[in-house]
Amino acid sequence: MLFNTHSHVDTGRQFAADRDEVVARAREMGVSQLMVIGFERALIPVTLAFAERHDWVWAAVGIHPTSALEWGPDAERELREAARSPKVRAIGEVGLDYYWKDKAPFEVQRDVFRQQIRLARDLGLPLVIHNRDAHEDVVRILEEEGADEVGGIMHCFSGDWEMAERCLALNFYIGIGGTVTYKNNPVGREVAQRLPLDRIVLETDDPYL
Repeated sequence: MLFNTHSHVDTGRQFAADRDEVVARAREMGVSQLMVIGFERALIPVTLAFAERHDWVWAAVGIHPTSALEWGPDAERELREAARSPKVRAIGEVGLDYYWKDKAPFEVQRDVFRQQIRLARDLGLPLVIHNRDAHEDVVRILEEEGADEVGGIMHCFSGDWEMAERCLALNFYIGIGGTVTYKNNPVGREVAQRLPLDRIVLETDDPYL
């Protein structure tokens, strides 16, 4: 069984002309399960509707850290409503992104991250974690907020082995994708080699990677 645990085929502009055909080809090539990942408030219904059209596609809904300024009572209500669907299996992608310094203030990102962890715990759903250049803050907040209660996936893992061990202790799986093949990513390959096979999940992050 092949399970692509992180896809944006539901919303990626690159798939506008042949979205359903792309999904059909993936199925023909042996992908038996697919998780489409939300990241903006306006796209929550799009992601959910796409998953509902395909019996082998599942959805995660959440507010991406670069969109953290979208967070508020209405956004939380919409996520809670979406999570009532049996198609929604996770909250994500959520986390911290310190690479894009002009998107959302880091303090806002941290607050919204905490609130979405609490939402996931309240709903009993695992988390899909986005982390870019924020390793220590991501793990610290996960630990402080008791994220081990729900666990989840560390999307496109980019940390070192010490960080991986902390994430494993929090009941997270480690997402491995195309970046592990990059020539300048020896740390990623070391982590992939040391991980227990039953704690690795595969992902494409299409169309972005």
